[in-house]
Amino acid sequence: MSFLGKNRYELIHWKDRIWKRGPDGKLIPKIDEHGEIIMNPLTGYPEYEVIRDGTRVAAKRMNHMDEGIHLAHELIVQLTSTIRRLQIQMELDGRVPDNSGTFADTLDGNTNKIKLDKTMTEIIEAVEKGATTLKVASVKGFAAKTQVTIYDDEHSEDVLITKIGMDTINVQPLSSKYKKGAKVARSNVQIDTVNAEMRIGDWQTYNVELVEVM
Repeated sequence: MSFLGKNRYELIHWKDRIWKRGPDGKLIPKIDEHGEIIMNPLTGYPEYEVIRDGTRVAAKRMNHMDEGIHLAHELIVQLTSTIRRLQIQMELDGRVPDNSGTFADTLDGNTNKIKLDKTMTEIIEAVEKGATTLKVASVKGFAAKTQVTIYDDEHSEDVLITKIGMDTINVQPLSSKYKKGAKVARSNVQIDTVNAEMRIGDWQTYNVELVEVM
């Protein structure tokens, strides 16, 4: 049985039992052909005259109701799932520019779905474990209440930015120490369009040799 298909749920249209009453307002007992009051064999009480017998409660009717409740529940579950999908799609369309409702990246360099936030800077002074203030080369592109990755060639961790200063970024207490030049990045992912994969970004040091030219 389906609410939307050929076999729609059929209403039972329950009817009340209406008793017949005499001039004195009392119920009128049923009388058999011998003038005797008909007694109910199950209750032992008299049977009474009715204007309308009403709808009897039976297993067939209760099962019909039970099936209808079950079908209605299934329909609500399906509708809830559909509404959730629509809500998610609306959120994606509304919050992600040019997203078209799909979170996907083909990793071929032509990402018209979601855009990788490549905001990155370096700390200009080494910091110890537990530090909350990072002196950085630039604060452009960073915002409070967003997460960043801090990493060098030894450690890496994700922390939440708590405050942005003129040349500082305040974060949650660091669990490791970091060298001068460590990266502070919204994402430390590098997209390899050749192999269609995402790799962890590199942290490198360089040796600079001064050569005097005569």
